[in-house]
Amino acid sequence: MGDTRGATGDPPGRSNPGQALGPCPVPAEQRPLQQYEELRDSWFFAWPSRDNQGLTRALLGSWLLALPPSLLVASGSWVLRHRPLELVLAGAVAAILLPLLLLLRQWLGWRTIHRRLVSERVEYEESGWYDGQVWEKPVSWRQQDLLVAQHQVRPVLTRLERALAISAVLMLAGTGLCQAF
Repeated sequence: MGDTRGATGDPPGRSNPGQALGPCPVPAEQRPLQQYEELRDSWFFAWPSRDNQGLTRALLGSWLLALPPSLLVASGSWVLRHRPLELVLAGAVAAILLPLLLLLRQWLGWRTIHRRLVSERVEYEESGWYDGQVWEKPVSWRQQDLLVAQHQVRPVLTRLERALAISAVLMLAGTGLCQAF
């Protein structure tokens, strides 16, 4: 899906609707559709937008990255030092915290974009200071934003929510196993 912009920098079909109500006062970088495209194209936030396999691979990599420091911290426990199985289990459970935090950050970013896309109004700032302006989207903008929210962003949020739930269950189950030993 190529990005073709008109002379005003607006996506195709977006230059005319704003003209009926006057020019769009929202700076281009604060428009919900533009923010969605930036989020989608960023390295970190693109993990869940592609497929489950890409997200799983990235989360597994972050877990493996957190595993050695977690094992090092767990080895500081006098009790666990003499029980290698429990030490590895405690380190593995603690290492789930990094993927869980990464998932939470991704969910917050995608949730913010989703809310901005489904909103009838766009909150924006004209300057670097908080001046809290609100602009009502034209109907054609709302329709396009709703389609993007429903068919592009909602599946990503569902994927992230599922991954968050699985990570939380793994962490709770692992913690329960650690307590059982």
